[in-house]
Amino acid sequence: MGTVIAASVFVLVAALVHVLIFLMESVLWSRPGVFRRFGVADATEAATLRVAMFNQGFYNLFLALGAGTGLVLLGIVGWQRAGLAIAAFALLSMVLAALVLIATRRSLWRAALIQGGPALVGLVLLVAALGQPAGA
Repeated sequence: MGTVIAASVFVLVAALVHVLIFLMESVLWSRPGVFRRFGVADATEAATLRVAMFNQGFYNLFLALGAGTGLVLLGIVGWQRAGLAIAAFALLSMVLAALVLIATRRSLWRAALIQGGPALVGLVLLVAALGQPAGA
């Protein structure tokens, strides 16, 4: 049970990170302080990327919702395995997206670590929890 609780903390952190990314990409994108965090130099370039970033933000929101759904199911007796599976899928998607980010541009390693670090720890803990008997 301790592994599931520890995993749950990292699932929650990963979900919150992705909600924050959604807010930056889809809601706050036009603010210079936000688009500059993504390596965009000026408002003209930000305007060109606006639609793509808006869409990408929703991908991040949906990953967060998947992790959150898994987290909720982890807390419902009889639904823990489904919660593990849904959360693991969302976390794996987050980790893979972070790997794509760093493979695309190595200078974004910090962003990749923020995006994928909590998800990777949570995923490892969820996999460890799968090997435990129910209720352990």
